[in-house]
Amino acid sequence: MTTAPSNPQRRKTILDLQAHKGKTPIVVLTAYDAVFARLLDPHCDCIIVGDSLGMVLYGMDSTLPVTLDMMIAHGRAVVKASSQAFVVIDMPFGSYQESQEVAFNSCVRVLKETGTQAVKIEGGAEMAETIAFLVARGIAVMGHVALMPQHVHALGGYRFQGRDEQSRKRILTDALAVEKAGAFAVVLEGVEESLAREITEKLTIPTIGIGASPACDGQVLVTLDMLGLTPRQPSFVKQYADAGSLTSEAVSAYAKEVRARQFPTLKHCFTKKE
Repeated sequence: MTTAPSNPQRRKTILDLQAHKGKTPIVVLTAYDAVFARLLDPHCDCIIVGDSLGMVLYGMDSTLPVTLDMMIAHGRAVVKASSQAFVVIDMPFGSYQESQEVAFNSCVRVLKETGTQAVKIEGGAEMAETIAFLVARGIAVMGHVALMPQHVHALGGYRFQGRDEQSRKRILTDALAVEKAGAFAVVLEGVEESLAREITEKLTIPTIGIGASPACDGQVLVTLDMLGLTPRQPSFVKQYADAGSLTSEAVSAYAKEVRARQFPTLKHCFTKKE
């Protein structure tokens, strides 16, 4: 008979994240596969399986072509490979906007087929009723307002938001509506710094900033951006390593040794025992 470990590792919950509000910032990064999920898990409070995978992994021009099946496949790998970080999966474009019922059915698929704890939905006041519908039925929702990649065409490109008074009022209204609808946290992306600070002060739920403000309750970056593995990083990204150059150097050395028959050597081969 097997017994459970005396102190099993516990995955973080919504309550753990919300307890950070106004205190120690929440550490969030993106992951799309088991390899990065294992590397990020010990250090992150939350991992987001972002639909940004369409651009950084698949070379798409935007996140719009990403499908529900793609998010489920990548989300399943991240959940399985992590053990303590809270995992959120982006709902892709077209999987939740049509109706509350469509949104619910899409989210149920994601939760059942991946084991994730929550989903993330883009949109403010216009999505508030849908968020409330989902939360009332047991689905944890993280909001996302301001610069919303799924709205790239409607916004006229990836432009910073909140530069004028009308835009500031709309973004604040969106953030308040998402909170009132029952979202447990909200991502503020590409928003003017003082506005992000004001929203963080007014909301009782945590704000997760990306190109927003140091005052946000947490920060998120696309992991491949901060490691220097994407060809072009947004201006708000700090590159913490040049993993791209390191990888290129390693591959170059491998190719050189293979062509010179320096690899493999006999110690890398299986030989018949005498």
